[in-house]
Amino acid sequence: MADINTFIQAVKLPVMPEVAHALIRTLNDEDADVVTVRDIIAKDPALTTTLLRMANSALFGLSRSVTTLDSAVSVVGMTQIRARALGICMSQVFKLPDTINRLEFWRYSMVCAGYAKFLAHKVHIDEQQAWLTATMLRLGELVVALQNPEVIPPIEAQPLNPGERWQRERQLIGYDEGQITAEVARRWDFPEEVVMALAHCADPLAAVGQSPLCAVVHLAAMWADQSRDMAALKASVAASPPAVLAYLELDLAALLEEVPDPEQFSDISALLH
Repeated sequence: MADINTFIQAVKLPVMPEVAHALIRTLNDEDADVVTVRDIIAKDPALTTTLLRMANSALFGLSRSVTTLDSAVSVVGMTQIRARALGICMSQVFKLPDTINRLEFWRYSMVCAGYAKFLAHKVHIDEQQAWLTATMLRLGELVVALQNPEVIPPIEAQPLNPGERWQRERQLIGYDEGQITAEVARRWDFPEEVVMALAHCADPLAAVGQSPLCAVVHLAAMWADQSRDMAALKASVAASPPAVLAYLELDLAALLEEVPDPEQFSDISALLH
């Protein structure tokens, strides 16, 4: 098996816009404040417009509309606006091949992110970091599509049980999408905690040994695999690895009662412009 760095180097990765790189730098800067993030985003009028449209969508359920970036940051919050801005940037630079259903791909990513945020809240870790990390998870599959497009149909063949995509990816190319996304995230200077969470989230035992963020993304991804039907979703929740639940100190009975409807996370309209 080729080294994963060799695999990544053989792919012509998309070029992230400067606004995205500037926002990523603020993730590593404890002194970055609301003004810094706002000014970075404001340099990109199209991104600002998309963020305002997103902030005014039913997804956020705001009691009043926001018409300026300042008001959006004030009402929604800096960390959430930054995470959403990065999500939009990544959705725009990664082009999906015809073998991947664009709507389904980004819907999965948003549902996975939504469940990661839900779980992060329950275990008291950074909700926006969890949202962003989960949003990025499947970008590794798009890197695979750039290098080996012929392996995508067997990876995506239905039925696809929770976690089965990762198994197929390892069998066909030697790595899962999380490991590949982690290497891309490292090259883009994402925080090391995000990189390591992505690198290990496909393996429940490794996730438990890595970090709460990693374990949260693992569960969110497994649940998102069965998010088209509430009965199937609850079956996936019920099948959550006990070691991961114990590590995060989560009660399975409570999760089954409280797990949100995936439709509240599945608005992808802002990612498709």
